[in-house]
Amino acid sequence: MRKLNRRLGLALLTLGTAGAAHAAPFKPCDDAASHPALKESLCKVEQVAADPSGLAGAPAGTVDLFVRKFAAVGPSRGQVWLIAGGPGESGASFYGLVPAFRAAFPGLDLIVPDHRGTGFSTRMCPQEEAPASPGGTSLDGAEWGSCFGYLNAHPGYTRQFSQTNGAHDLKLLLERTPAKGKTWLYGVSYGTQLVLRTVAVGAKGIDGIVLDSLVSLQDDDKADLSRRSLVADAIGRRRLADCDANPACSARMGEPAETVYRRVLAKLEQDPALAATIPGKNLKRLFGNLLDVPSVAEQLPYVIKDLDEGRAEPFKAVLAEATKEMDRLGSFPQSPPSTPLVVLISGSENNLRPGRTAQDVAAEEAGLLFTSSLPGHLVNTPFPLYKPDAWYARLPARLPPTLVIHGDRDAKTDYDAAVRHVAALRKAGPVRLVTARNEAHWVLWSGRSCAGREVARFVGAEAAGPACTEAAGAP
Repeated sequence: MRKLNRRLGLALLTLGTAGAAHAAPFKPCDDAASHPALKESLCKVEQVAADPSGLAGAPAGTVDLFVRKFAAVGPSRGQVWLIAGGPGESGASFYGLVPAFRAAFPGLDLIVPDHRGTGFSTRMCPQEEAPASPGGTSLDGAEWGSCFGYLNAHPGYTRQFSQTNGAHDLKLLLERTPAKGKTWLYGVSYGTQLVLRTVAVGAKGIDGIVLDSLVSLQDDDKADLSRRSLVADAIGRRRLADCDANPACSARMGEPAETVYRRVLAKLEQDPALAATIPGKNLKRLFGNLLDVPSVAEQLPYVIKDLDEGRAEPFKAVLAEATKEMDRLGSFPQSPPSTPLVVLISGSENNLRPGRTAQDVAAEEAGLLFTSSLPGHLVNTPFPLYKPDAWYARLPARLPPTLVIHGDRDAKTDYDAAVRHVAALRKAGPVRLVTARNEAHWVLWSGRSCAGREVARFVGAEAAGPACTEAAGAP
């Protein structure tokens, strides 16, 4: 029955191909009343070819792409497409931040697509990742086995969710959604990679690009995803060094912050019961994750000191603050990232050490103070990956005016790697880098940096405010 359902689905999609070339209109969203953030939003679903690149050998048919629009406040002077990161994140990651993005892109309609494989677009495992399934859009229980089993048995189908097909999707969506005014693209993290590939495959009519937390060049062997723990560790140590350089923090620690932290880690290793009180039972990984929240990352030295002295309440308070910050993104049915898409694109496109084992990962992380879970997800993949195509590591031949904003305390997308990437991109067009001092990953999320003003200035807002002083020292 499962195979029959899939075949019927493909047949029905094939029947709809003839009318898929016509752009769908935006209409009031069915879920607009379900959450204050979605009020008055408009939605549409576009059908596109299942394998627009022609490289997957997938059956003929289409996939659905879900797109949500938040109209500009007042007269619209154009549109900006907000391209989520991940891979695996849907456009829902922006919904709770609409006020912040309206401030950064004043007078522009916010257009938010769900990448193929995410959100309300066609999923890699439509049954298991359906909102009404046992785990909702997340995989749960037996869904892991049935989902990965199907993907493992159908590599051609799996490959149609490649990054290049995602780039062709965005190119087509831009063509079907003309703006009354200018068109801008904003990408964050993995979204910066997807935006650049979209330009590379020939997307037209783009007046400018904003890249927030720019990923490394795909062939940069110092900063690919297999090295994510090394990036987190370097930033974590810099946070500890920041404490040592601050008189108040240094006085509170009484000795180098790293010395105190190593003592805490040793205590946890010697006392399993104490380690069990740590969420995930891995303090290195937990703190590696908390580095992404600037207001929390700055408090980590104090938390370490409190843990060293046996005080757990401040630690719990910081965790609560991190949860509150995450809650700003909102919780929607399509919010959980798609694990299959994370595995597929991360492993196929951004892992320069494919032969590593779980033992290799553990050996590397043994000497680190801060780690990431991502390197572990790149080993023992549960279904076949695809070989990168001709667009892999290929930069756009020409770029429209481009603004890069990047935090110098980014524990995910390495700042130095972003600087190298910017230097390479400047061969294709004008690229400006704004360094957000003391900021972490996804600069516009925190809202603390003046980089948002630089974005508003870049897109031609009349009331962008004074220049961002952080830009003065940017390479």
